[in-house]
Amino acid sequence: MAGGRIGSQKLVEAADKQELKPVCDFADTRSVVCELEGDIRIHGNSSSILFAGSSPASWQMKPHPRKDDPNALSHVTQISVTSFAADGDAPRCAVSSTTPAIVFSTGGYMGNPFHDFTDVLIPLFITSFQFDGEVRLLVGDIAPWWIQKYEPILTGLSRHDIIDLNRDDVVRCFPHVIVGLRFHKEMSIDPSRTQNGLSMLDFGRFVRRSFALRRESATKLGADRNKKPRLLIIARRATRVLENVDEVARAARGLGFEVVVAEAGRKTNLTAFARLVNSCDGMMGVHGAGLANFVFLPMNTTLIQVVPLGQLDEIARVDFGAAAEDMEMKYVQYGISEEESTLIEQYPRDHAVFNDPTAITKQGWTARRSVYLLNQNVRIDVVRFRDVLIQALEFLHRE
Repeated sequence: MAGGRIGSQKLVEAADKQELKPVCDFADTRSVVCELEGDIRIHGNSSSILFAGSSPASWQMKPHPRKDDPNALSHVTQISVTSFAADGDAPRCAVSSTTPAIVFSTGGYMGNPFHDFTDVLIPLFITSFQFDGEVRLLVGDIAPWWIQKYEPILTGLSRHDIIDLNRDDVVRCFPHVIVGLRFHKEMSIDPSRTQNGLSMLDFGRFVRRSFALRRESATKLGADRNKKPRLLIIARRATRVLENVDEVARAARGLGFEVVVAEAGRKTNLTAFARLVNSCDGMMGVHGAGLANFVFLPMNTTLIQVVPLGQLDEIARVDFGAAAEDMEMKYVQYGISEEESTLIEQYPRDHAVFNDPTAITKQGWTARRSVYLLNQNVRIDVVRFRDVLIQALEFLHRE
């Protein structure tokens, strides 16, 4: 693990092998992670972690992988980490464990499927996989519905009950604690930064196993043109709505797809929705959180992402395209034309929204988000889109 700094002092292992100083990585662009070994005492209700050490040290951190996002961190409880020199200087252990622990927060943008996976579940998989289920999860800022929703994943990563950090009023002692979650990239894993080359293929297998999903690979179509691959269209209802979803579905059926139209909301039974996704050979939708459900697809499937106006192509590819390819899926990105955007009903065609989107971007993320993400729907030109559907169909016939 890379070394970090508390102030300007580098944290390294003590020369005396009996005392291990914390190893922190503050240099990562997205997350702060500290690893503690020895006598570690955690009192969740007071958001404090104490560790035995002869040298005074103290710092604060928010254990969530969006360290430079003030809005996300406003929903994350700050943790105080402090050393103590003698047993009498620290509260007594009420519960002692020989099992290691991971301390993290589900705050941030909890409830948005993209952020649930990219900020919490995938980093937790990266951080906890080494323990093979023998690890305690001490979770801050949790909501019962969130724990219930992702229970199959959480119980797959830890054999122990989850501890609600904010409400835990006893002192728990551990020999090994990781504070924070290791983040690699959006919706994905960098195998070169993991033990044993852990990858998104491993995460996909883990998710399918956790939800007891039957299909590991897409339907083998081969040269048989009578087999109908199943295409799931994610139908957004609030923003970036695909207004002519029925027309798109008819076009796909006309080319030989069996089409399912669905969307998973906060109250949707995720296990049932995961099974629906896993029954499909492809998924398509307008750029947005619902596409995060591609993690339930079998391997060798196809993901089609429809990208609205607003110079969102690179963001779209980074958020979902690269991750899908990391899971050995085929990826097709479709950038809409001005005629396919409802923005033409709101602005004159010579407006900067169309002619100079960079000018909108320079106004800041709030302005860009308002114009292109919150107030733009999509009406796909099915004639223009036909080639994308054919390409997806050909991918499936090659497998």
